[in-house]
Amino acid sequence: MPDKPGSLLRKDLIAATLLLSLAGCDMIQQQMGIEDPIAKAARTDAEAKAVGGACRQSGRAIEDCYSIYSWLPKAPIYEGWRDMDAYMRDNKMETIEPQLPPASAPGTRRKTPGPDESATGAKPGKKASDKN
Repeated sequence: MPDKPGSLLRKDLIAATLLLSLAGCDMIQQQMGIEDPIAKAARTDAEAKAVGGACRQSGRAIEDCYSIYSWLPKAPIYEGWRDMDAYMRDNKMETIEPQLPPASAPGTRRKTPGPDESATGAKPGKKASDKN
């Protein structure tokens, strides 16, 4: 027995509703801050490759790079470091000394000088003219 025209329309309506609700899951996940594990892994790998390349360009050893950026996976860091090494050798580039201290790990706080310490880091109570 052939389907009635109303049942075919009903099936199309249900399919369209399901399709729209499933497409909305991504928007809901973005609003809630839930990240897709595959997208997060791809983003982390790309970031680690960039960090590895930057470490090589600044002249840091790969072991130092691993310890500074311990929250990133080691394999992509090495891949970025190796790629930048080959690029620098091919183009006869010199290393660039870093101007800033290395980045701290996420979730760690920086030590800020207290109210008694000046911006130069001098200890309170001692003056430059006081010598024993």
